[in-house]
Amino acid sequence: MLPIASKILSKINRHLSFSGCRQLQLRRPLVSVPSQALLGGVVLLLSAGLASAQVLEPRRWSHLPVGSSFTGFGYSYTDFDIAFDPSLEIEDATAEVHTLTFNYLHVIDVFGKSGRIDLLVQHSNGRWEGLLQGEPASTERNGFNDPRLRVAVNLLGSPAQRGSEFQPIANNTILGMALDVTAPLGEYKDDKLINLGANRWSFRPQVGVVHNRGKWAGELTASAFIYTDNDDFSEELKREQDTLYALQGHIIYTHRPGLWASLSGAYGGGAKSTIDGVNKDDDTEKSIIALSIGLPITRKQGLKLAYLRGKSYEDTGDDFDRYIIAYSKMWGGP
Repeated sequence: MLPIASKILSKINRHLSFSGCRQLQLRRPLVSVPSQALLGGVVLLLSAGLASAQVLEPRRWSHLPVGSSFTGFGYSYTDFDIAFDPSLEIEDATAEVHTLTFNYLHVIDVFGKSGRIDLLVQHSNGRWEGLLQGEPASTERNGFNDPRLRVAVNLLGSPAQRGSEFQPIANNTILGMALDVTAPLGEYKDDKLINLGANRWSFRPQVGVVHNRGKWAGELTASAFIYTDNDDFSEELKREQDTLYALQGHIIYTHRPGLWASLSGAYGGGAKSTIDGVNKDDDTEKSIIALSIGLPITRKQGLKLAYLRGKSYEDTGDDFDRYIIAYSKMWGGP
């Protein structure tokens, strides 16, 4: 396993900036650490600056008029506290990531049921800092994240309605299914450990249910994140990852159209990794809570404000705070 460890530590040297131009050496105590533990810490380093795969998305199954479209622009700031495997001798690691988001959604008729197609594109700028063997170290990334495409259909409780025939639903239950696909088009270089893209496809089947009762709604979504292999994880290394399972719920109160608030929570677990055939004990276990508020500007324009707090329950992982502001505009529809 030593050649694998040597490659990874060499990459840390090349792509972190050190005060005083001090370079990381393969000292004997570090080399003697089992490679399996070392690789576990490296996987965390790769993904430390990225948002958790598990995201909170209230109102994803809402009843909407067929033929309408929505465009949105948003900004988020995320502050990470990161815990690495002790074998990497990285301490007090933090990251700050600024992300700009563009979203497009179009509502379609799927055999008499309402469906939707939405596209998400993000551009991030981030800085990672910490102590490497007691010396300050930092690195930055700037570029596009992997884009996401989601196709969904509400199977029950949300018939396809156009224009003047559209009627908001006050008391009913909606059942929907969706597939969210993330494409490996974001910034990625196999000689860098921290990347904005993952260099692999991911597929996220979802099942969601919403129960509406007057101004209140309860929403529950179950997801499975299925990952393809990253054959260029670290130059000549291959990374495989098990499925991540997640469950999220939302309690939503709508005072009037455009003015709403939601309290959300989510939990995800799984996603154990294998690198070049080496199985690692790096299961993910994480929870997220969030508060979101929607504010109307006009009948077809609105703002969304949100705060998210993520917590890892493993010895290695990241905790984060995220602040979001987003603008959306509706095109077409009644």
